[in-house]
Amino acid sequence: MAVLFFNATLMTLGLALSSLILGLILATVFALLELGRFRILRYLTTTMVTVLRGLPEILVVFFIYFGSSHAIFLLTDEYIEVSPFTAGTIALGLIYAAYASQTIRGALMAVNKGQTEAAKALGIHTRRSFIRIVVPQAWRHALPGLGNQWLVLLKDTALVALIGSTELLHQAQMLSSKTFEPFTWYSVAAVIYLVITLISQKLLNSMKAKASQHERVVTA
Repeated sequence: MAVLFFNATLMTLGLALSSLILGLILATVFALLELGRFRILRYLTTTMVTVLRGLPEILVVFFIYFGSSHAIFLLTDEYIEVSPFTAGTIALGLIYAAYASQTIRGALMAVNKGQTEAAKALGIHTRRSFIRIVVPQAWRHALPGLGNQWLVLLKDTALVALIGSTELLHQAQMLSSKTFEPFTWYSVAAVIYLVITLISQKLLNSMKAKASQHERVVTA
């Protein structure tokens, strides 16, 4: 039983981390597009984010899992089933990106524009000033929100059990049906989720403390 839960825990962590990486990349792209010059791209990105935020998460998982196989069939005339892990990663990544993009966008807007204008006046290239000046400050603003959304993402991995991925909740369900002891196995899954959440919270607090060191200003 311990081995089964260990493997399920690794599956959950792998799903959550892969979704986080994909979600952060997409969230950054969405945020930059919404802040960009091109009106049509801003409109399309805002529409996509609004739709993703407005749909129940489980519907997004179902759409990606069943819709991707159907799309591949229409394009190639061959039925290729997308794995639950891949579909779950894409779906959770999109969900995370929809929320995280607003956090990143707000963080970028929170950086004083005067700093980039000063960098431009000093002859610093726009791209370099964005990477060296804007991004570090925006990261400090965005970190608390992104951390909270990561904790939500971690728990949302349980949704992928509904499409057949053997993560913690699905493993607990299978053991419950075999042993007729649902309270025991769901409690074990709950404890594992809680431990992962507490470890994540500790790491996030450490990252916040490290980031805040760069904000301290020595005053006379």
